[in-house]
Amino acid sequence: MEEIDLKEIFRVIWEQKATVILLVAIFMVIGFIYSSFILVPVYTATTKLLLIQTAGQEDGKAITSSDVTLSNNLLETYKNLLKSNDLVIRPVISNLGLDDSEGSIIKSISITSQTNTQIINLSVKNTNPEKAAQIANEIAKVFIQVEKDLYKLDNVHITDYAEVPKGPSNINHTRDIIIFGAVGFVLAMAYIFVVYMLDNSVKSQEDVEKNIKVPVLANIPIYETEENVGAKGKKKKTQKKSKGGNRK
Repeated sequence: MEEIDLKEIFRVIWEQKATVILLVAIFMVIGFIYSSFILVPVYTATTKLLLIQTAGQEDGKAITSSDVTLSNNLLETYKNLLKSNDLVIRPVISNLGLDDSEGSIIKSISITSQTNTQIINLSVKNTNPEKAAQIANEIAKVFIQVEKDLYKLDNVHITDYAEVPKGPSNINHTRDIIIFGAVGFVLAMAYIFVVYMLDNSVKSQEDVEKNIKVPVLANIPIYETEENVGAKGKKKKTQKKSKGGNRK
């Protein structure tokens, strides 16, 4: 197996730096075009839900640890119920008069819980910012009613309604340009490495010794002679003429 000379690779990279810069620049331009004109903007709206028992608190009783424990135990169950076709998604589509399929609505939903809290973040993605906010808020409202009907509890409350997002969540021009530039750099490095591995030409005395496994005893330097200079620079040849003319 041929050994890889890192110094030689770095030398080749330095010699091909113009190629590297060109490829990186081309890919950064492609990234800008993709981010600005090709990528479809997607907007994300988020509704926040708080899980805490409030039924029976009207008489002034404080929330107990058992109430918090109950909410924690129901957290994962609620996160799954929020995507239920029959209980939540279908009523939401009917209430808002949407043309979207149940599957597309479910795929657009993202549910997360904040660490060490009873707060659920319900996020909805859509190409229409107003529609994303409407769906997120309606899902939360429908789910609260479902929770009351199923568990006879009142421990889910909306703390923050989803607002219409002002900008897309999937477009970041700086990030996209950097990513495409990095791809261009990697491809340039791969190209240089392949060229280096396939190049079997002899360029130095060390290459001769490495290939034929014998030491070089002497080398003959190349000098530019008058004939070589004339061939390269198209030097005019001078012709001698006899001054005396023809002698009898």
